[in-house]
Amino acid sequence: MSEHKGLELRSTITEDGKLKLNLEEVSVGAPAADEIVVRVEAAPINPSDLGLLLGPAKLSTMESGGSEDRPEVTADLIDGGMSGVKARVGQSMPVGNEGAGTVVAAGDDVQDMMGKKVGMMGGAMYAQYRKVKARDAIVLPEDASAEDGASMFVNPLTSLAFTEQMKMDGFKGLVHTAAASNLGQMLNKICLADGIPLVNIVRKEEQVKILKDIGAPIVINSSEPDFMAKLTDAIAETEAYLAFDAVGGGKLAGQILTAMEAASQRSMTEYSRYGSDQAKQVYLYGVLDTSPTVLERGFGMAWSIGGWLLPHFLGRAGMDTALRMRSRVKDELKTTFASSYTQTISLAEALKPDMIRAYQSKSTGEKYLIDPTK
Repeated sequence: MSEHKGLELRSTITEDGKLKLNLEEVSVGAPAADEIVVRVEAAPINPSDLGLLLGPAKLSTMESGGSEDRPEVTADLIDGGMSGVKARVGQSMPVGNEGAGTVVAAGDDVQDMMGKKVGMMGGAMYAQYRKVKARDAIVLPEDASAEDGASMFVNPLTSLAFTEQMKMDGFKGLVHTAAASNLGQMLNKICLADGIPLVNIVRKEEQVKILKDIGAPIVINSSEPDFMAKLTDAIAETEAYLAFDAVGGGKLAGQILTAMEAASQRSMTEYSRYGSDQAKQVYLYGVLDTSPTVLERGFGMAWSIGGWLLPHFLGRAGMDTALRMRSRVKDELKTTFASSYTQTISLAEALKPDMIRAYQSKSTGEKYLIDPTK
């Protein structure tokens, strides 16, 4: 089988402390027996992609170069930014966690996938061709497009994993922040279908409407003056003592723990200087706010806060759980796990400074898709 050559988007931190984005021509070799080569036709820009793509770049310093077909962008790093990326200095790194496209070459053991449309994960998806293990791809339903399958891993599996983590940890309900996101809307549909109590936290009234319109029963606006009172009431009602926080920085995680403690104390029959014995857990899974996480201790001693990452969860949950989750995503690809996109752009357009600023803003309801065939 012949090799496939194509362009791939790369991100580099240079020795002189700059970010460089460019397109490089790469050659994708013939697949091994258990591999496929996919012509990438759709790859989403997720918040989880931006950390590698843009690093600690100061976007106000972006400068364009290269040619129209092979553009380059450079930018200075923020003050102190170099310290966190020393390990990647000088490395031209591919980007893009997930994508979808058509199988154009298949190994001997997976010839049945030849010509099929697949969704896939494994990094380096902002490219015209990608070689992956067949086990890292899912053949899409007959009526599904590459756009339908482009976002079938990160957000769908993360939202499903939240409910699986809840069961593993022995909780009955969930709290979720930045809840009107693409992922948050999926989580609401799952919880409504599965009868799981869910407390949604957003920060704008229009985000309240987004969730109410899809049937979410509890949506709380953190910008309102009675936020803490409403949050405490909601947690007391739902027994949602497990939270997944996409914000990360600031006071929100601590506020959630405080509300959990206040809710649990309502059922205490006697005072304890250590607070309630109700277990309270907040997982930080995103960094929409990169400032320090502030905990103003007012939530007793039965609490925990930590990081959460999908690959780590899948490693602990085991193959049976992962396969069950993937099967549900495929079955509900156009309903529960459907994604919509603000704009579809080419690899070259993804390197235009104005476009970078647009997708870096991570605005609720805005999601960008790269089509490397454009």
